[in-house]
Amino acid sequence: QVQVVESGGGLVQAGGSLRLSCVASTRTFNSGSMGWFRQAPGKAREFVAAINWSGTQTYYGDSVKGRFTISRDGAKNTVYLQMNNLETEDTAVYYCTSGNLAGRALRPYPDFSWGQGTQVTVSS
Repeated sequence: QVQVVESGGGLVQAGGSLRLSCVASTRTFNSGSMGWFRQAPGKAREFVAAINWSGTQTYYGDSVKGRFTISRDGAKNTVYLQMNNLETEDTAVYYCTSGNLAGRALRPYPDFSWGQGTQVTVSS
């Protein structure tokens, strides 16, 4: 069962911008908070950003604060991640997920079925 489909990744130069999209099933989108994680080669999956169900609360990982913005569109069952001033360290596969807010991060639901993600590559 496909719960989310991520898109919008690509190759961009350092300092550039990209906007990622995550189209979720209605059930997934309405299940609670949504967020983004990323995983670079050889590294653990890292929390990037989260937004609560109503869109009134947002949280960010320390490495992306001030550069990335998460938002959601209920009419389209879509979560966005606007990424500005990209750095080479942002290179990773970005994944969208749903879960519960935990502190100032997101804890994915244990039974969440991860999508394929979208590759973001930032060149120097």
